Amino acid sequence: MEMEEKVTPNWTAAAQNQSLVTEFILVGLSNDPEMQLVLFVVFLVLYTLTLAGNFLIVVTIVHDQALHTPMYFFLSNLSFIDICHSTVTVPKMLADFLSAEKTISFGGCVAQMFFLHLFACTEIFLLTVMAYDRYVAICNPMHYLTVMSHKVCLLLAGTIWLGGTVHSLALIGMTIKLPYCGPQEVDNFFCDVPPVIKLACTDTYIIEVLIISNSGLISVVCFVVLVVSYGVILVSLRNRFAEGRRKALSTCAAHLTVVTLFLGHCIFIYSRPSTSFKEDKVVSVFFTAVTPLLNPIIYTLRNEDMKRALNKMVGRKVDSEKK
Repeated sequence: MEMEEKVTPNWTAAAQNQSLVTEFILVGLSNDPEMQLVLFVVFLVLYTLTLAGNFLIVVTIVHDQALHTPMYFFLSNLSFIDICHSTVTVPKMLADFLSAEKTISFGGCVAQMFFLHLFACTEIFLLTVMAYDRYVAICNPMHYLTVMSHKVCLLLAGTIWLGGTVHSLALIGMTIKLPYCGPQEVDNFFCDVPPVIKLACTDTYIIEVLIISNSGLISVVCFVVLVVSYGVILVSLRNRFAEGRRKALSTCAAHLTVVTLFLGHCIFIYSRPSTSFKEDKVVSVFFTAVTPLLNPIIYTLRNEDMKRALNKMVGRKVDSEKK
C-alpha cells in the first residue's frame, strides 16, 4: 500500500513534474479525408456568403440616409459583429480541413477563446439593446427619437462592447491560470472554455461553477428579458392598425428568430458543467458558421426598408456603369 501511494502521484504533482502544454490538437468534425474536402467546400461557401451578406448590410445602411436610424445603427453593429464572430473560428477550421495536423498554439487557443467570447457576449448584449429599441419605438413612439438619440445609441454601443470585453477577460483570466500538462486534444473544431478546461491537470469544479454563473447566467437572463420585452410589445400591438401591426410583427419575428438561434447555443453550452455531448459540435457549427449567415437573410428578406435600399443602391450602380 505504501509503495502504491509513492508510485501514484496526484494531479498537482503531475503538473509540476511534466512539461507544460505549448499547443493543442483540435479533434475537428471528421477524420475522413473525402468528408473533410466536402466540408471544406460547404463551409467555404457559407463563410463567403456570411462575409458578403453582412458586409452588404453595413454598406447599405451607411450609404442610405433613410436608414440612419437607431434600429439600423444597431443592425449594422450586429452585421459587423457577425463578420468578426465567424472569422474567429471558420478560417482556422477551413485550414484544418486541408491539413493533416490540426494543431493550434497555446497562445492561439487563448486568443481564439478571448475573441470568441468577446464577440459572442457583445452580440448577446446588442440583441438585448435591439429589443429595448423596438420596445421604445412601438410602445412609446412619440418620444422615440428623444429616448434613442444619437448620443444614447453611441453610449449603448460603447457599453455593450465594454461589457463583452470584461466578460471575456474574466473567463480567459480563469482559464489560463489552470495548469495544462496533457492530454492535448480539444474535442471540438475550435478552442472554447468548456472543452479546454477539461484538459487541465487539476480539479476544475469551481471554475465550471463560475463559468455557469458568468456565461450561463448572462445568456439565461438576457433571454428572459428579451422574451418579456417582445411579449410586452405584442400585447401593445393589439390596438394598432393592420399595416403598422404587420410591419412591427415582422421586425419582432426577425429579432426573435435571431435571438432563439444564438442564445439557444449559449444556454445549451454554458448553462451546464463541461460535460461533452455528441450534439455539442452540431450546435457549435450553427453558432459559429450558420447563425452569422442567417442574420443578413432574416433581416433583408423580411425587411421592406432594407430591400428598398438595396434595390436603390444596385439601381444607382447600374446607372453609373451605363454612363
